[in-house]
Parts: sequence; C-alpha cells; structure tokens
Amino acid sequence: MKTKKILIVDDEYMTRKGLKSFLERGIEQKLEVRTASDSVEALEIIRRETIHLLILDIQLPEESGLQFLSRIKNMGYHPVSIIISGYANFSYAQEAIRLGVINYLLKPLSKDKFLEAAQEAIRVEENLKLQERIGKTADLTLLKAKEQGFSSNTSVEQAIEYLQTKIQHQITLKDVAETVHLNASYLSVLFKEKTGVNFSEYVTRMRIQEAKKLLLNTSTSIEAIAQMVGYQNSKYFIKIFKGYENMTPNRYRKENKD
Repeated sequence: MKTKKILIVDDEYMTRKGLKSFLERGIEQKLEVRTASDSVEALEIIRRETIHLLILDIQLPEESGLQFLSRIKNMGYHPVSIIISGYANFSYAQEAIRLGVINYLLKPLSKDKFLEAAQEAIRVEENLKLQERIGKTADLTLLKAKEQGFSSNTSVEQAIEYLQTKIQHQITLKDVAETVHLNASYLSVLFKEKTGVNFSEYVTRMRIQEAKKLLLNTSTSIEAIAQMVGYQNSKYFIKIFKGYENMTPNRYRKENKD
C-alpha cells in the first residue's frame, strides 16, 4: 500500500511530538509524518510534497487553522483534514464542516480517539483517490449505453454481460447473437436502438476503458495490456487508443498515474 504523508501543524512542540509518536506507533500502515509549527512552514511543506492528511490546530500564530485551510484550498490543495481545538465552539465546527474537515477533535486528546479519527481520515482519502481514478477511466458514453441497455431490454442486458466476460477474446456479433438466441441482424438493430451505440463501438469503448484501468493500476506492459483487452496486435491497439483518448497509452499512463 502506498505510503501516506501526514502533516501535523501545531505551535506547541510537545503536542507535535506526541501526535507524531501516536501515529507512528499506533497505525500499522507505512507513514511519513511531517510537522510544522506555523502556517508559513506548513505551506512550504504542502508546496513541496503531496500531503494526504493534514492535522491542524485551530489556533496558529499567524492565522487560525480554518483560515489556513480555506487559503490552501483556494490555492488548489485539497488534503483530507482534521482540526484540533481547545474550544467547543459551534461556529468553528460549522466552518470546519463547510471546509470539508473530516473530524473536529477537542483537547485534551484521547490517544484512542485520535488514532481512530486518523485511521478514518486515511480511509476517506483512499476512497476519494479511488473515486478520482474511476472518474479518470470512466467512459461516459459507455456508462450511459450500459445503463440504457440494462433498463430497457433483457436480451441487450444479457449481451452486455456476455461481452464483459469475453473482453480478452475476439468477439463477433454472431457469437453474441447465438448466446442470447437472436438473429445477428436483429440484435445489431436492437442493440443500437436500446443503448444508443452500435455494437462494434460499444465493444471498442469497453476495451479502451478496461485498458485505462490497467494502465493506471498496474505496471503491465502495453503489449500485455493490448492482449488482455482483446487486441493481438499492440500497434493496432495503440492506434485505436489514440483515436479515443488523443494520446498514446504510454502518455496516458504518465500523465494520469500517481
């Protein structure tokens, strides 16, 4: 699992040291814990490194933790965040919620509650990253076609399900038609009518979407990915991929993979 980078921002040295120790000893996942005594130092770290979890004291020397959080969000930084406060102030809590803070913890901190909150925040960050990756690989035309096919006709639904299990193989309209017990010509017309996409385009989009998932989530070679999504010729696969994504598979991987 990828190392999570955590930044603790608090002007009290002992608090920073204590929270860092809690995290390093209490969470089994591999962590890199950074600390900062004020927002100036914290911003330097955020600009330099990708911070997955930001733990902020609400009272900092130059500005409040909430003001700092708002400022970095406006700059385009969106780490999952936890606020630590000595005040059970409703307006602070409201502002924290508005800024998307995962948890608002009150001092004195319980070690168990702090670790529970940190682990929850890490899970949230991982889910957000997963959603982001799904968004990068999703083909909206394909999703819409699948939704329409599943909601409109049983034969088309069965055809789509069959296609998903045969992505590595050479798929012909005749093979699918025989599987759903329809004439190939009739299935062709029905598929386009119910999904809004013709059969061959659906198959190609399905292959390209699966290829994008493999490009982002594995280090598998382009040649192997081509075969995994049903293309025996990697040059032809690259040509088709570029036609849909306006870039080669290698470039897609470099520009989108974390």
